[in-house]
Amino acid sequence: MNATSPERRLDVAIVGGGMAGALLARQLKRAVPALSIGVFEKATERSYKVGESLVEIAANHLVRRHRLSGYLYENHLPKNGLRYFFDDETCSTPLTEMSEVGPINLPFHPAFQIDRARLETDLLQMIEALGVETRIGVRVEDVELGEGGAAHRFTVRGPDGEERRECRWLVDASGRAGIVAKLRDLRVPEPEHRIGSVWARFSGVADADELGCDMWRGRVRHSARRLSTMHFWYPGYWFWVIPLRGGITSVGLTGAVTRDREMRTAEGFRAFLRRHRGIEQLVADAEMVDCGSYSQIAYGTRRFFHSDRWGLTGEAATAADPFYSPGSDFIALENDFLADLIARDFAGESAEAVAERLDLYDRFMHFRHDSAMLLYRGLYDGMGSFELMRMKWDLDIGCYYNLWVSPYMTDQHLDTSFLRRQLRMQPFVLQALRNFADLFRRVERALRDNGNYFRSNRGQFNYGLENIDFVTQVGEPRSRREVLEKTEEIFNLVYARANQLLGEQSPPAHMPLQSFMGDQPLA
Repeated sequence: MNATSPERRLDVAIVGGGMAGALLARQLKRAVPALSIGVFEKATERSYKVGESLVEIAANHLVRRHRLSGYLYENHLPKNGLRYFFDDETCSTPLTEMSEVGPINLPFHPAFQIDRARLETDLLQMIEALGVETRIGVRVEDVELGEGGAAHRFTVRGPDGEERRECRWLVDASGRAGIVAKLRDLRVPEPEHRIGSVWARFSGVADADELGCDMWRGRVRHSARRLSTMHFWYPGYWFWVIPLRGGITSVGLTGAVTRDREMRTAEGFRAFLRRHRGIEQLVADAEMVDCGSYSQIAYGTRRFFHSDRWGLTGEAATAADPFYSPGSDFIALENDFLADLIARDFAGESAEAVAERLDLYDRFMHFRHDSAMLLYRGLYDGMGSFELMRMKWDLDIGCYYNLWVSPYMTDQHLDTSFLRRQLRMQPFVLQALRNFADLFRRVERALRDNGNYFRSNRGQFNYGLENIDFVTQVGEPRSRREVLEKTEEIFNLVYARANQLLGEQSPPAHMPLQSFMGDQPLA
């Protein structure tokens, strides 16, 4: 059968059947059932993967866009928010004596801890039931990207031989392999944020709440710490502990320390865990199930979407940092944009109109990636201080809810007028993030110089949302003025606290929002 026969043509070909690719296929097929869609996946078995912690944008995407709320609660675990723990300089503080930031109840907006292997297996079954051509154990090779409206062509090789295929839209969801990224030289190395990760899945990890007394459990009103994404913070690196359904727990380490090859072995990682008393209390009797690593996490891309009807989603496009779990949030945005573009094209919207919208979507994704990277670059050395990270929590999570989550939940990211306003503000937002990053570095140096870096790392507890009091309004219609006023309030709150840590005796005057966005350092 030759490659141009109707049976071999697809409206959409998706290379990669992991979470990004399978979710896109499902979203497209549910929105436009007439689309012919093929998903081509190399792996024959699903395995544990990092990226198990979903935050609010990704969770909203699954619950609202895919209507998978019941499935997630029945087959995965609800997430009890982020939880931070802080140690002393010798890494010897017992878990129950560490300073802690974290919720005292399940979050208002749902989030989940997902078993990626289970989710991806189930998604592949879901899309096959919807009529998506689902090919497992095949490789996509010899890709030829069409130009000027021409079809894309590629070869599918598998156990039954090979065939030439073609499609109108081609989406790369192949992860770090980045088929289209390699073909078009799209990958942009990250020059500054040179960190890696090592992780393992364990069985038999202890329940954090069973390691302490009633006072320890009562501090969080007997809510389950175990269901939180627990972070253990140290200067230059941090650990995550994420529970999965079925008694498995993901434990990972992120930081420049993991660029050491020995650290990325099972033995090296296990030995490093033992040097940290609090986390070792959790894994002392646990059995390692698997182990994996990346020597370098972050990279960018020159394009997310192209008017020649191809696009990238998930790690085929970019990667940032596991802190704050942005990867699945990016999948939600990228898939929404791709699904919208493909649906408009299929409905007969003009190529010029689709290309204009595509350009806005592409520029906005670059904005999101650039803003995310500013939360991490050059800031790892301050992560071991309770006082500094408590302040960063208020800035980062407050702005996440206010500037990113709320617009997503109301689909403003699909509104071209909203996107144009966002892109006009882009240089000012990025400059504000740079200014606060510089401020945090000054605070870190001051705390170290004064010998105060670890002074509050023991015995403190803070309910993380006490300064983020608008959570119930997130996802409801809010005026632009309300959003800007809340941003100004968050900036001033963090700025005042930073000045206290820098030793200023009197609080600074309340500053207008634009004062934080100039190219002069925050004084």
